[in-house]
Amino acid sequence: LQLINSELDEFLNNLHGEFDPETRFTASWYEQNGYDKGDFGAANNLATARGLAVESVRNAGIVESSAGKVRIFKRDELDPNWDPNSDTNLTIWECCQYLVREYENGGETAAAMLVKKMGFEKAEAVKDLAYYLYDICSNKRQDAKESASYNALITGWNDIMRMANSIKDTDTTSQASLF
Repeated sequence: LQLINSELDEFLNNLHGEFDPETRFTASWYEQNGYDKGDFGAANNLATARGLAVESVRNAGIVESSAGKVRIFKRDELDPNWDPNSDTNLTIWECCQYLVREYENGGETAAAMLVKKMGFEKAEAVKDLAYYLYDICSNKRQDAKESASYNALITGWNDIMRMANSIKDTDTTSQASLF
């Protein structure tokens, strides 16, 4: 089963960038359950097939696991003080959700500041995940609200990246500035 899922993950990597195991788990779980609770047993099987434990995904701050149920945190439930530079288990899923939240709440400037903090390599993987999640939301889950969030990020991507490239100071202890 791990070999099959490894091959599937490699195929998905070619389509959607290189995602960490927690992000692969969460993307698959989201496709099946959205933000709804699902059985721990099913989550455990999915995680095991990806060579990790549900506890690892929980420790990454992505899911809640209690009373035999697992669910993905919604963006508004995520840590308001999150910083990618101090996150000890940084995942593409987290980066994507925080970036969508920053873009929705603070516009291009806030999103650009977060891109600069997380780094351009992570940002490219975030863009790939946003495309993947947009497809899931619009075609499989029929979730127009979530679909619109990912579409907005994708649509504003070039402007966000242009602004992120113009940020000159990335010291995380002080606020970055634009040229």
